[in-house]
Amino acid sequence: MVDFFPRKAADPLEELIAQRLKDKPPVAPPTPAHSTPDPLEELIARQAQRPAPGRPAAPPPPAVAQRPPAPPPQTERLIIVALDPGHGGEDPGAIGPGGTREKDVVLQIAHLLRDRINATTINGNPMRAFLTRDADFFVPLHVRVQKARRVQADLFVSIHADAFITPSARGASVFALSQSGASSSAARWLADKENRADLVGGMNIRTQDAHVARAMLDMSTTAQINDSLRLGGALLGEIGNMARLHKPRVEQAGFAVLKAPDIPSVLVETAFISNPEEEGRLRSAEYQQQLATALMRGIEGYFAKNPPLARNRQL
Repeated sequence: MVDFFPRKAADPLEELIAQRLKDKPPVAPPTPAHSTPDPLEELIARQAQRPAPGRPAAPPPPAVAQRPPAPPPQTERLIIVALDPGHGGEDPGAIGPGGTREKDVVLQIAHLLRDRINATTINGNPMRAFLTRDADFFVPLHVRVQKARRVQADLFVSIHADAFITPSARGASVFALSQSGASSSAARWLADKENRADLVGGMNIRTQDAHVARAMLDMSTTAQINDSLRLGGALLGEIGNMARLHKPRVEQAGFAVLKAPDIPSVLVETAFISNPEEEGRLRSAEYQQQLATALMRGIEGYFAKNPPLARNRQL
């Protein structure tokens, strides 16, 4: 039996909004209408109390303080970050010399990052994380992109653990999409390896609907790539403060999972799981916490310089 992603999943955007509504403080009930002074009623009352001719006027009633109008309901801009733990289900991803599976490690890191995102606000706007998979099941590459676009994600961060044919390779990397080929032979090799994930699950992009294929393979997203490079630079700088980097710059290649044309998207290789020392770090709860914190700081740093655009998705 193939442990495929749920076919009848609940609407993810509705779930995110419902979660946010649960977190909001209860709204005070509206003030009853009879407790608000009515200027017309006051005028009629004063006319009824006017004295007859020749009689002294009664002292005016004390002024009734007017309540200020209630402020309009506040509208929130929900900032959504799509987290994409690589592989899953029957696709374990890379396996370290000690038996550590990539799919398990990256899911743990994604959960830690999700908790940090859900506890963060940007300029008063709440953030929410959306996971393309939150358990051990397989999700085709193009479906991961579709899920992120369905919730109108502001960012897409795919989390992986690198592997190479020799155990000496080490260091974390960040990748963005490329319009004109890979930035290095290593980046091209890695993209080819990651793009073969669908074959493990029995999927083939050539068999997909033509509309989906066009959306996936749309390479004319110059603005998306530029934003992705900015996001990747912010993440790489924070990761470099707590771990060794494989290369000091954001690399580029044709990763299928980064091809959402309207979402800044990066792929983070957290370390080389094929390196025994780095495999041990990836298994460490302390390292996972540090890595999740670094990624969170990178996301905040990106938004500090690139505020999220206005969207129709509001609360």
